[in-house]
Amino acid sequence: MALMFFYSESSGKFENRIYADYCIYKGKAALSAGPAPPKFSKLDSGGLKVDRCGTIMLTFTPASGERKYDWEKKQKFALSPTEVGSLISLKALESCEFFHDPAMKSSNAGQVRKSLSVKPHADGSGYFISLSKQESEDVTLNTSFETSVVNNIQKTNERFTVPFALPHIMGWDRYTNQLPKSAGENPSKGVSQLDLEWDR
Repeated sequence: MALMFFYSESSGKFENRIYADYCIYKGKAALSAGPAPPKFSKLDSGGLKVDRCGTIMLTFTPASGERKYDWEKKQKFALSPTEVGSLISLKALESCEFFHDPAMKSSNAGQVRKSLSVKPHADGSGYFISLSKQESEDVTLNTSFETSVVNNIQKTNERFTVPFALPHIMGWDRYTNQLPKSAGENPSKGVSQLDLEWDR
C-alpha cells in the first residue's frame, strides 16, 4: 500500500489517500510495485527540505508451490526517480540494469549487493525482470528472483504504468496542488477538477 496526498477543497489542506500496489503473480515469483512518496520537513524560513527522496518500491517474492508464495523470503528494491526515468525511457528491445548497496554510507557497506535487470522479450511482448542478491564473501547466500512481465493489457507503450507515479515520488504533486488564491481566479473550481481527474 502507498500513502499519497491530495488537496481537499472542504478542509483547504493536504489529506491522505491510500493506493494499492500493482501486483503480478507468475509461476516462479510475484512482483509488486508501489510508490513511496518523499518525506519533507519545514525549515525556519518557511520552505521545505527533502528528508527522504521518493521511490518506486519493487517487492519480489519467490514461489513456494503452485499459486503459493513464500512471503518470508521477499526481497525489496527501491527505484529512485533517476532510475525510474531510465526505465521509462527505454526504447524497444533495450535493456537496463541497476546495482544497489543497501548499507551504502555505513560501516556495513559492500557486504550485500543487489542487482535488478530489466530485459525485453525477443518478440517485444513484455519484459523479463530479475533481482539477484549477493551477500559478502563470508556468506555464500546467492538468491535470484525472476518474473516475466507482459505489458500488452491495454496495447500501450507505457512501462508498468510507472510514468504516472513519477511526479508523486519526486514530490511535484505537493507543489502543483497548492493552487494560487488570487482575486482573479476561482480556486474551488480548479480543485474540484483536480479531484475529478483522480477519481477516473
